[in-house]
Amino acid sequence: MKVVKRDGQIVDFDDTRIINAVQKANGDVEENEGASEEEINKIVRYIKNLKKKRILVEDIQDIIEQKLMEFGKYNLARAYITYRYKRALVRKANTTDQSIKELINGESDYWNKECSHKNERIVTTQRDYLAGITSTDITRRFLLAEDIVDAHDKGLIHFHDADYFAQNALTNCELINLDDMLQNGTVMNKVMIEKPHTFLTACTIATQIILAVTSHTYGGATISLTHLAPFVRSSYERYLKKYKSHGLDEDKSKELADIDIKKEIADGVQTFNYQVNSMTNTNGQIPFLSVNMYLGETDEYKDELAMIIEEFLHQRILGFKNEKGVYITPSFPKLLYVLEEDNIHEDSKYWYLTKLAAECTAKRMVPDYISEKKMLEYKINQYGEGDCYPCMGCRSFLTPDRIKGNVANAKNYVEGQGKYYGRFNQGVVTINLVDVALSSEKDIDKFWDIMEERLELCHRALQTRTNRLAHVTSDVAPILWQHGAMARLKPGESLEKLLHGGYSTISLGYAGLYECVKYMTGNSHTDHGVGKEFAIQVMQKLNDKCSEWKAAEDIDYSVYGTPIESTTYKFAKALRERFGTIKGITDKNYVTNSYHIPVTEKIDAFSKLSIESEFQRLSPGGAISYVETPNLQNNLDVVLQLISFIYDNIMYAELNTKFDYCQKCGYTGEILVDDNMEWYCPNCGNRDHDTLNVVRRTCGYIGDNFWNNGRTQEIKERVLHIDNCVLDEETEDNSKEVVKPKKKYVRKKVKQSVSC
Repeated sequence: MKVVKRDGQIVDFDDTRIINAVQKANGDVEENEGASEEEINKIVRYIKNLKKKRILVEDIQDIIEQKLMEFGKYNLARAYITYRYKRALVRKANTTDQSIKELINGESDYWNKECSHKNERIVTTQRDYLAGITSTDITRRFLLAEDIVDAHDKGLIHFHDADYFAQNALTNCELINLDDMLQNGTVMNKVMIEKPHTFLTACTIATQIILAVTSHTYGGATISLTHLAPFVRSSYERYLKKYKSHGLDEDKSKELADIDIKKEIADGVQTFNYQVNSMTNTNGQIPFLSVNMYLGETDEYKDELAMIIEEFLHQRILGFKNEKGVYITPSFPKLLYVLEEDNIHEDSKYWYLTKLAAECTAKRMVPDYISEKKMLEYKINQYGEGDCYPCMGCRSFLTPDRIKGNVANAKNYVEGQGKYYGRFNQGVVTINLVDVALSSEKDIDKFWDIMEERLELCHRALQTRTNRLAHVTSDVAPILWQHGAMARLKPGESLEKLLHGGYSTISLGYAGLYECVKYMTGNSHTDHGVGKEFAIQVMQKLNDKCSEWKAAEDIDYSVYGTPIESTTYKFAKALRERFGTIKGITDKNYVTNSYHIPVTEKIDAFSKLSIESEFQRLSPGGAISYVETPNLQNNLDVVLQLISFIYDNIMYAELNTKFDYCQKCGYTGEILVDDNMEWYCPNCGNRDHDTLNVVRRTCGYIGDNFWNNGRTQEIKERVLHIDNCVLDEETEDNSKEVVKPKKKYVRKKVKQSVSC
């Protein structure tokens, strides 16, 4: 007979364990109340005579209690129940020890590769992870329902960021209301920070705000350069006044002021970049920051904003020096460049910025591109107008504004204008769509029944997040809730009103749409047929559930294309354990991100973006698409054509290129991955992670601290979606290497191109 233990482990039946347990209980009662040796043996024989192939350990314990009471040993039965309860407490209380030991000793594969922009060996990161292990333990034992924990452990769903959930003050990602804080002052560590008078000072204060905000949250934060633009003019006017006061005429004063303001902008941007990349917040990392570049956010300060954007792009093209003094690609801040009428055409006033952005993307993988044209179509606010605004971090988007009044008491609130800065996300729970499909065994009715059950699990888990935050007051993080970053509430005021009415969002994540559709239909969701049709039905189901929950609770549930950096490996392993190896579905160490076309599918960049744009629209709470490219630094015409296509066809997309560095031999190019998922320099064979500078796009952001085996395999298997040729709209492309795009193009070889 086999015994199934609580952790699922199966062991041989051992009668000595029963004998020892009852004898220990005997020691807690009077001698005449204890069980005799013969009575204990009767219990053992009874269990053996059941002749079960398998029996749960809990069932064995229930039988022992029942038999003791049949023998009239009521006090002993109570003692045994107490013993059983104490053992359960010991098991629960000791869940973190092994994780902590493995973390400290550097033996944990999970913590070593949990996040590609965190260095697990650094003491600040270890401190964050130690707190995270404790938080996860508390979350599992006390804060979540057992069926939710069980579903999480089995990989049916994923409850994100449990390592922060016990600290109920923490929210996910946000758009920092930097404008309110700079224009109207803020408070940090009980020190009043008044409105700055120069651009350089504004940049310095902005980085201090970013550090403070990201130390009180756990996701990505975004600021807009528009909020810094007024201080360029303030500095310029100070310079102009100074030169005029020295007796210089208007023209000469302007000439010198122009020189000074350009120098201050360069110094301010450099200060900003140095500060952001040299600071470590309480999460043990540099701030997970995105910087928005949107000319359409201002009319009054558009020229000043253009100057700041230009300098940010110039400095990112140069890169940041590593410890060897070599310029490399930094991970942060992530740059977001909004494509609009003022910068998308060759005759546009700010076309020069778009060309500069293309050069920056070709070398440093940023900026990413937001299409104002498509976003105005997708994001319709309560006034019936389209809004354009940045994501909160790598891909999480707010729902269109429906807020009634100035609920956050922001000092820069304007009635009738869409409100976005200051808003935030409460958290994410992700459904594993692949598991839903495999559990259904291709029975479509069963598929939708299981989907309904799993979505309700996600719903209850998400409700736990909102309910926890509802008990929080503004005092837990004054920088966020009292001094302008997200709100200006009174001391002691509840956050509850910011959780309802559309001020914040909460995200239903999803993963593995491709594998789900492939298993159920035999086709990819790129087939323009049955596969795509079924994929749309799945996505619509997710959106319908969010709408249902929103209507019932006045909370902005929203469908989110989950990045699943480390979870992709967890889901893949769980699927293989539950269903075995299924070709094309569970035979790899990763699950495809969100709605993405699988990384191994050969498809041209234009077709990929066109297909994914339809699914991006059905993922309003968070989405980003990408194309893999070769090194295009000498072929910017291709980059510009892709940018133009993004503007016309998809809301948010990025280009992935490779620009790595080997410190041992000085090689610059693509560091490769072998069949054992180990990184190596193709020039000298170096495999030392400490001397390899590798950056890759990881689910929307750039990672540079390497990845787990699942994500590494996914990176290794990515195919290129475009080659190194200029595309002209003339005749149909005859290449057989990639799927033909919808538009008709001809490839013209470029002199500097790498391959064609």
